[in-house]
Amino acid sequence: MDKTIRVTVWNEYVHEREYEKIKEIYPEGIHGCIAGFLKEEADIAVRTATFDMPEHGLTEEVLCDTDVLIFWSHAKQEEFSDEVAERIKEHVQMGMGLIALHSAHFSKVLKKLLGTSMTLKWRHGDRERLWCINPAHPIAAGIPEQIELTQEEMYGEYFDIPKPDDVIFSGWFSGGEVFRSGCTFTRGCGKIFYFQPGHEEYPIYYVPEIQQIIKNAVRFCAPIQRRKQKMECIHVENPYESGANEL
Repeated sequence: MDKTIRVTVWNEYVHEREYEKIKEIYPEGIHGCIAGFLKEEADIAVRTATFDMPEHGLTEEVLCDTDVLIFWSHAKQEEFSDEVAERIKEHVQMGMGLIALHSAHFSKVLKKLLGTSMTLKWRHGDRERLWCINPAHPIAAGIPEQIELTQEEMYGEYFDIPKPDDVIFSGWFSGGEVFRSGCTFTRGCGKIFYFQPGHEEYPIYYVPEIQQIIKNAVRFCAPIQRRKQKMECIHVENPYESGANEL
């Protein structure tokens, strides 16, 4: 794109304040870490928002000024405002991009948009080999065939999601489980990327290849068309009946 992509990085910012070990990994919060490497890009402008802000920092004004929302959630899934979740859904349908990270698979936002239970298998502390299985996809640009993550939370199949537009990355874990780790979806005019790596106990978002995937995803999810009002049926006149196109 030849214009600046406006990104809002949203994070609960709970674990980093409650647990010293996690604070040591992400002293500025997961949102601060992600915003930090995105700010290195000349075509990306970044703001952050967190759970404790009024309306979770995701007001109508903020979302209208956001091209791509990056969303990380875990501990406060059920406490997240239904009203704000519905607002985000409507903005995605109008064209705002959404990147849902790790445990945000179980967020109200993704459940509303994708319409399934979003359940999966999980286990703490495992080695993951992330395979790039769709190297021609724009999100895979510059990404090697595989990425080794020495520690990550295991997410395994069956992953109850609707059929993705594309599966770009597949995770293999040392226990033998596999997972659709990077999937895209389209809802209305909006593009969605779900990306599995990113458990808060491990420094996943410092890995250069993971950072590059998120940068690529921002550019991929940026709107091609952004509607100014929510999707609804619109009545129009038949131009032939009005005589406007008579010869």
